[in-house]
Amino acid sequence: MESALLEVRGIESINQKVKSLRDALSPHPMYRKLKDVSDLRLFMEQHVFAVWDFMSLLKALQQELTCTQVPWMPNHHPELARFINEIVHGEESDVDESGTPKSHFDMYLESMEEVGANTAQIKSFLAHLGEGISVKEALTKVQAPQNVCDFVNYTFDVIESGEAHKIASAFTFGREDLIPDMFEAIIRDGQEQGSLGSANKLLYYLHRHIEIDGDEHGPLSLKMIATLCGNDQNKWEEAEETACAALKQRIALWDGLAAAL
Repeated sequence: MESALLEVRGIESINQKVKSLRDALSPHPMYRKLKDVSDLRLFMEQHVFAVWDFMSLLKALQQELTCTQVPWMPNHHPELARFINEIVHGEESDVDESGTPKSHFDMYLESMEEVGANTAQIKSFLAHLGEGISVKEALTKVQAPQNVCDFVNYTFDVIESGEAHKIASAFTFGREDLIPDMFEAIIRDGQEQGSLGSANKLLYYLHRHIEIDGDEHGPLSLKMIATLCGNDQNKWEEAEETACAALKQRIALWDGLAAAL
C-alpha cells in the first residue's frame, strides 16, 4: 500500500512540475508561423532530427525492458515489454497510406520529399553515423542548427546514462505524452494558414501518431515510470528532473524554429 501511494504521489508530482512547461508548448508561436509551404519545408528539415532520435530513445528502452540478447532470458516485467515491443512494431513497421509496411521515419522522409523539403542534411548525418562517427560529431559535420544539436545531444545524454527510469521519463513526458497535442496544433494551425495544402503524406503521418499515441499508450507510459521508480525517492526526483529538462529542450527546439521562420 505504501509503495502504491508513493507511485501515485510521484506521478502527480511530475505532472504538476511539467504543467507550466506543457502549457507553454500548446500555444507556442512557432505553430502560427507555418504560413506557407516554404515554412513547412524549414520546419520539417529541422524536426526530422527529432523524428529520428525518438527511435534511439525507444530502442534504448527496448534494450532495458526486453531481452535483445542471446541467450534469451525471461523478462521480469512482461507488461512493459509488451508495451515497448508494440511501440517498436508500430514505429519500425507501420503501414503507410497505401498499406505498404514502412517505418515512421521513412514515412517522414517521403513526406518531406512530397513538399520539396531538403533531405540531404539528415541523410548525410545518417551516413556519418554509418561510418562510426559519434552523434555529436555527425551533427557538427552536417552543420545542424544549434537548437537541433542541443535537442539531439540531450536525448543521447539521457540514453548514455544507462538509467532506465530517466530514459523512460524523457520518453514519456518529453515524447509519448506530448506528441498528440503537438501534432494536433501543427495540423490546426497549418491548415488554417494553408501550409498543409499539398502535404498529404505529412498529414497521414501526423494523424497516425495522434491515433496511436493518444489511446492506451499514455497510461502504460505512466505505469512504466511507476514500475521503474518504485519506492526509490531518488529515482522519482531524477525522473522529475529529466521530464522537466526534456520539455525545456522541446521548447528550445521550437524557439529556434520560430526564430528561423
